[in-house]
Amino acid sequence: MARPAGPVCQAGERRHRVPANGRKARIGHSLGKHEARNLPSPGVTHKASNPNPHARDAAAAPPLRVLLIDDGAHHIGLIRDELSRQGYLVVGVVDTALLIHDCVLRLQPDVVIVDSESPSRDTLENLGTVSSSCPRPVVVFSEDAGQVPMQQALKAGVSAYVIAGLQPQRLLPVLQVAIARFAQDRALRGQLESAQTQLSERKLVERAKGILMQEIGLSEEQAFAHLRKLAMDRGQRLAQVAERIVDARSLLKPPG
Repeated sequence: MARPAGPVCQAGERRHRVPANGRKARIGHSLGKHEARNLPSPGVTHKASNPNPHARDAAAAPPLRVLLIDDGAHHIGLIRDELSRQGYLVVGVVDTALLIHDCVLRLQPDVVIVDSESPSRDTLENLGTVSSSCPRPVVVFSEDAGQVPMQQALKAGVSAYVIAGLQPQRLLPVLQVAIARFAQDRALRGQLESAQTQLSERKLVERAKGILMQEIGLSEEQAFAHLRKLAMDRGQRLAQVAERIVDARSLLKPPG
């Protein structure tokens, strides 16, 4: 069978189509910076770099998986080398914003690092998509100290925005802070969603109680006890039974 035209994104043994006009994403610690930029194929190649075997205890947890985004600041080689020296696993280097979300889904990094003079609109938009669908801690190293790009980056879900260049000795602390902040933000978001769900369910139960009081003539205590019994008999949550009662009332209510 003829091989389809257009660049291909490779991740291990899997092959994936990418847009025909997409630029290559350079993946792999074994390729030097210039060799990676001059690859003859416009495709995207993903290959994990080998971490320094002496940087981490072999019996420790698996190394942190890092995806690098080259957004024009030309520090990617320095970041990649420092990460590998400290025992992190660089799973990919992407130099086109359109591939960020796709590569995060395929390579499943633990953290994403963006090296940028000033985050481009396309980069921020794709980071926002990542934050919505498959959130990860994101660190942006930027040369732009302006408030607007910083605010836009934070709005896109960036965990840490570091200005005034990259110093190798700062890399590890920055990553640790970004990961901790990401975990804290997710925990707070989870608590907020839980509180909102509880409030919504409470309102639903109150509506169901009102319907039972009005239609059957039960007192408030009797209506609540009836709801609990229905939930226990059916092996459902109280809110689920309440929702069914409210829905049934809506169906039986005459239009207008």
